[in-house]
Amino acid sequence: MTAATLSDRYLVLFDRYLRPQAARAVLLAVLILGQMGLQLLSPQIVRSFIDGAMEGAPTAALTRMALLFLGVAVATQSLSLALTYIGQNVAWTATNALRRDLTLHCLRLDMAFHKAHAPGELIERIDGDVGALGNLLSEMSVRLFGNGLMITGIVVMLLIEEWRVGLAALGYTVLMLFMLRRIQAGSADAWRDSAQTRAELFGFLGERLTGAEDIRGNGAEPYVLARLHRLMRALLHAGRGAVLRGAQTFIVGYSAFMLVVIAALAIGAARYLGGALTIGAVYLLVSYANKLYGPLEEIQRQVADLQRASASSGRVNELLAIQPGPVERAAVQIPSGPLQVAFRGVTFRYPDGADAGDSVLTDVSFELAPGRVLGLLGRTGSGKTTLSRLLFRLYDPTAGAISLSGVDLRDVRLSELRRRAALVTQEVQLFAASVRDNLTLFEDGIPDDHILAALHELGLDAWFAALPAGLSTRLGAGGRNLSAGEAQLLAFARVYLRDPGLVILDEASSRLDPGTERILERAVDRLLSGRTAIIIAHRLATVGRADEVLVLEGGRIREHGDRRVLASDPASRFSALLRRGLEEVLA
Repeated sequence: MTAATLSDRYLVLFDRYLRPQAARAVLLAVLILGQMGLQLLSPQIVRSFIDGAMEGAPTAALTRMALLFLGVAVATQSLSLALTYIGQNVAWTATNALRRDLTLHCLRLDMAFHKAHAPGELIERIDGDVGALGNLLSEMSVRLFGNGLMITGIVVMLLIEEWRVGLAALGYTVLMLFMLRRIQAGSADAWRDSAQTRAELFGFLGERLTGAEDIRGNGAEPYVLARLHRLMRALLHAGRGAVLRGAQTFIVGYSAFMLVVIAALAIGAARYLGGALTIGAVYLLVSYANKLYGPLEEIQRQVADLQRASASSGRVNELLAIQPGPVERAAVQIPSGPLQVAFRGVTFRYPDGADAGDSVLTDVSFELAPGRVLGLLGRTGSGKTTLSRLLFRLYDPTAGAISLSGVDLRDVRLSELRRRAALVTQEVQLFAASVRDNLTLFEDGIPDDHILAALHELGLDAWFAALPAGLSTRLGAGGRNLSAGEAQLLAFARVYLRDPGLVILDEASSRLDPGTERILERAVDRLLSGRTAIIIAHRLATVGRADEVLVLEGGRIREHGDRRVLASDPASRFSALLRRGLEEVLA
């Protein structure tokens, strides 16, 4: 990567996330420069104090110099405290804004992206990569510039006081800068590989911890630990090269620094014994020589951070550059009320990835009138779930078009589409939050009265009465303290609150006991009243609610028509399914 490309990448980040904090960034620069100026001034005060004491200066003058030194020391520490506070504030504000943008961007990306990236990998990219940019987005650039000025000031002061020590300091500085340049040229790739390997490790851990029950139940712990060991070893190898480069620089640099200090002591002692320098001047030489290491060490550390930031900024920009599959091209409103659903010549194949291959749906065309309920039947792999994904624009058709009440889905904002259509699956996603937040999906504008009215309409008063703290009852992550039936009840209420015009049920009651299923069936009746619905069915009881039936086979429509008409026709596919039993045939 060229320096110009790297600079452009950083400029984009600075412009987007530091421009809103321009005043604090300027204040940060002023404080850093002020702190470094005080560090240069402090040895001059001590020198004057020592020489004054040696020459018998008045006590009052020495006291003033001591108080001045104390004031400079307090001011330096105060500036350091202010720098830490403001720098962290700027860094956290900038990185949190970047985390927010990355999270929203990932949520908008299509399912093909999420199938290709494990949740743990995305967590590392959103948090780990952004965390590595915190120093860059707060004070790194200013500190690099300030430390450069500090080094220049020290070298100039040493050249003025004693040119031989100044030349030694200049040689040391040139050597260190040359070595840092070599590090910068070779470490970025190593840090990029390290970040990618770390993301893979987090992805592995996220998947395995989520599947801990199956892993333990099947005795797969040794396999998991073996894979974990290989990933951790790969992480070690990926980051070791960059770390070793830094270690080599430290060893060589510290050895050269000690030579500069020895030179300052030797030359200062010789000049003092020869009467050319005062004891205060010798102190000044040694003090400035000692101060030379700090800025160069910090520059070395900042360069290492810069390499990590370079790798991380590249990965962040790569993520932001990924375009969502469903592109919003207009803002047409979907009519209110129950929605008409129309598929016209829809063909779909998954993009490159795990599901890529032949067409999953081929030339699918049908219409569902507003307020009607469609029972969608088919074997596993026939395309039922894919059809529902297309309705929510998790993917776009490869060919053909889908419309709701005459409005092409591609002309509707995704937020509007997902407000007017709702999906309930067997796996209900619940969050570690209150029942209220889980029902409203954290939307503050929904009054409790509306929530309670929705629960009453769905016949869930008894379920609500059993909650220990009502709407404030805290749920565990994933709804650990709810049964499968209670989770489904909560999902129905969540959908009812949104008042969608289209509801898709993916066999939401297939795993429940008969008693709970009866409660849910009553709730489903209320949920579907006055709405268009598509029910992905595997059971006879579920199909009995449908007005129409559509049978998919191999991604094509095998049969579509009125449920009663098809059931009474001995030659129909649906009638054959009823005779043989849906559960057996569609398994």
